[in-house]
Amino acid sequence: RRKRSRTSPKQVTTPKSHFETCSEEEDAAGLKDVTETPQSQRKSAQKSSVLTRQQLRGGGDIQENDATYVPGKNIHDSSSSEEEDETAEDDKSTKKSRPIPRTPCTKTAVKTPRTPVSKSPRTPHLATPKIPGRSQPPRKPGSVLEEARLRLHVSAVPESLPCREQEFQDIYNYVESKLIDGTGGCMYISGVPGTGKTATVQEVIRSLQRAVEEDELPSFQYIEINGMKLTDPHQTYVQIFKMLTGQKATADHAAALLEKRFRTPAPKTEVTVLLVDELDLLWTRKQNVMYNLFEWPTHKQAKLIVLTIANTMDLPERIMMNRVASRLGLTRMSFQPYTYKQLQQIITSRLNHIKAFDDDAIQLVSRKVAALSGDARRCLDICRRATEIAEFSNHKTGSRLVGMAHVMEALEEMFSSPYISAVRHASVQEQLFLRAVLAEFRRSGLEEATFQQINHQHVALCRMEGLAPPNMSETMAVCLRLGACRLLLVEPSKNDLYLRVRLNVSQDDIMFALKEE
Repeated sequence: RRKRSRTSPKQVTTPKSHFETCSEEEDAAGLKDVTETPQSQRKSAQKSSVLTRQQLRGGGDIQENDATYVPGKNIHDSSSSEEEDETAEDDKSTKKSRPIPRTPCTKTAVKTPRTPVSKSPRTPHLATPKIPGRSQPPRKPGSVLEEARLRLHVSAVPESLPCREQEFQDIYNYVESKLIDGTGGCMYISGVPGTGKTATVQEVIRSLQRAVEEDELPSFQYIEINGMKLTDPHQTYVQIFKMLTGQKATADHAAALLEKRFRTPAPKTEVTVLLVDELDLLWTRKQNVMYNLFEWPTHKQAKLIVLTIANTMDLPERIMMNRVASRLGLTRMSFQPYTYKQLQQIITSRLNHIKAFDDDAIQLVSRKVAALSGDARRCLDICRRATEIAEFSNHKTGSRLVGMAHVMEALEEMFSSPYISAVRHASVQEQLFLRAVLAEFRRSGLEEATFQQINHQHVALCRMEGLAPPNMSETMAVCLRLGACRLLLVEPSKNDLYLRVRLNVSQDDIMFALKEE
């Protein structure tokens, strides 16, 4: 222990007064630059300056101040003790009166310049896009064939609707009686595509509006909805509410508001005529959309007339529940496909006494389309294409009429598309699968089916043809091959029994290709 104590380094003890004095000097020097108070300038700064002068001169007064400022001295006389007491008292008073040193801050703060915001004009509340007007009037057709081509276009509005006079009169009488009585009702209109269902109903509405303008009928509000334009069946409520009130709401909120509107009696409410086209696309599992559309007109205070259009005649019996079919009622109308004589009359009325076709050419087109589907739109498309072919060949041959050769070329183009060629060159099982798809669509009345439903039809067709039905994996491979060829629209990333399948080609084209085969 003694050896350790001897070898241990000596600790230099510094007097406490020295630390106090040095701290006083540092504080005084720092405060002099930041904040100059009278006390700091009078006591601390003066003492430090006197001490510095004495050390530089090397005078005899240094010994007196060594006891105060030089460490290691043990001489404490009365003068030094008095100075220490005075210094301690001055230090206390300085600490009380001395402010806390702070970083000097400039009073004028630099402000960030604001970026100028360009004021854009406000959009009007009811802003609707407008098509700019023509700088010049539309050019008149320069030839007979050009005028015939314009009149044969599907979008051209005819002056009259031939071959649908009886259906027009029945729909007109039904809606007219409901408007006069101020009551509601529902009518179901069915028929294959291209038989004039929508065109006839729209012509009825135009005739009724002209009667209202002439004060022959009470006024009514007309609303039209197409199921093909809706992303979801429940959007029907949103569209109806928006057309009635001009306001927007969610599907559930709009359904509740419409329910309240059609159940609350209002004596000054006008009769509303609602046209629902493509009704089969509004089908849901619970069928609540169809049920509400058919149930609202049964209320006396609703004053709602619903006209529904679908492509399937027995749609209520196929897919509708009993409670929905019962609300629909028995007021139904079926549009039959056009015969070849009716198609001839439609083409002749469109041309309006313009001699642009041979009579044999019109008859050929009418018979071809009537034997296949009876679709008037398909017939107009073929005639319009034949007119274009005749215009192109007019420069070479000089003929001004559409003849049999032009019609045959148009028929070959129309029924010889790449899709039809793909169907014709498909395998036996692929053609049977397409036939099964058509059979299932006819059975259900919808244009979409699951793989399980189509497979049942496929197995039945194989047995009818005397072929061994393939297993489930082979049938799935056939379906996927047809989907890869884009003949079918197959649900992606789902290969099971509930795979949804739709046709990417019209049913008429597939029937034509399979019939030729």
